[in-house]
Amino acid sequence: MPTDNHGKGYTYKASGTNSQGNHYCARDHGSDAPSQNSYHYSNQDGSYYYSNSDGSTYHNNGQGESQYSPPASGSSGSESSGSSTGSEQK
Repeated sequence: MPTDNHGKGYTYKASGTNSQGNHYCARDHGSDAPSQNSYHYSNQDGSYYYSNSDGSTYHNNGQGESQYSPPASGSSGSESSGSSTGSEQK
């Protein structure tokens, strides 16, 4: 079984590339994880998005701007580097 960067095991649920050429991957981290299902996608325009098993999220718009949102139980609000605008592609 593969492990994440915290040493926790997970199984792949789905991965692939959509019709626009954008990659996605979904994982199941089991019932012990704060967020059992995590996923990420990376887009042709260089942007990417992660929804992590600890409940945090990270978005990079591919133009040097990113936004991290910590897990809800760890902190409130979000930390931002630059500003992210526009819609995210899946």
